Amino acid sequence: MTTPTSLDPSSPSLPDWLALVREKVEGLRYGVVQLVVHDGRVTQIERTEKTRLAGPRETEAHG
Repeated sequence: MTTPTSLDPSSPSLPDWLALVREKVEGLRYGVVQLVVHDGRVTQIERTEKTRLAGPRETEAHG
């Protein structure tokens, strides 16, 4: 059994994919960041961003 990698940002042994995940999450207001794992390794990172539109009630309350 392998020991999980520490997610401490100051740790020199952080996996490369973790920086990519942080990059995908930064600036994401609504959405999903999904990791794809094969044989215990992260092989793909997907980011789906949602655009939220104000509904009729929200615009009436502000106008």
